[in-house]
Amino acid sequence: MTLFSVCRHWILPVFALILTAQCWMAPAQATSLYEVPPLPSDTRVIDLAEILSRLNEGKFNESLDALAEKTGQEVRFVTIRRLDYDETIDTFTQKLFKQWFPTPKAQANQTLLVIDKLTNNSSIYTGEKVKEVMPDTIANSIAQDTLQVPLREGERYNQGFLDASDRLVAVLSGEPDPGPPIVKDVVQVEGTFASPEETKESNATVWVIGLLIAATVIPMVTYFWYVK
Repeated sequence: MTLFSVCRHWILPVFALILTAQCWMAPAQATSLYEVPPLPSDTRVIDLAEILSRLNEGKFNESLDALAEKTGQEVRFVTIRRLDYDETIDTFTQKLFKQWFPTPKAQANQTLLVIDKLTNNSSIYTGEKVKEVMPDTIANSIAQDTLQVPLREGERYNQGFLDASDRLVAVLSGEPDPGPPIVKDVVQVEGTFASPEETKESNATVWVIGLLIAATVIPMVTYFWYVK
């Protein structure tokens, strides 16, 4: 049996095994709606994706507890690893909201912000009384602008949730909306034309090439002259 036959004999089963393992691993990493624990009473953050630091979780709980005590507005954050194939971040957030708060009365003062780590997509869902203080336009801006800007700058999850938390607390406390973060565009201000220094460097390149050619040709001419 040739080496090629042996390799072909082993490569195909190994390749099939790898594909099978990936197919089994992908669903296992997905977060089902029913994997999310019941509504917790001791925390406002469920970090299933493990992307937030313990220090910041403590800050979120402290500020959101103070908000609830002051205004009656309840805010919770949830992070997940990835969605099931038949879910979107919006449908997942809506279903989880209604799973935790099954009646209109229970939903009234609730705000739920969810992010999917795999795609970094985020969504927010609010109760009817929340909308009186924080319209959907502001809520969506918090989920799609305030939270997302630090993520686009390098997956800075802690900063994103800190910014979202600060804006939520301000708006739900009746204070003016601080608005989304300002995104600065990086503008190319340098010209694309060569500078005098760059031009001199390019001339030097020509001289180097010329010297190399001369170093090749001159010995050949000398040899032929000597032989003649």
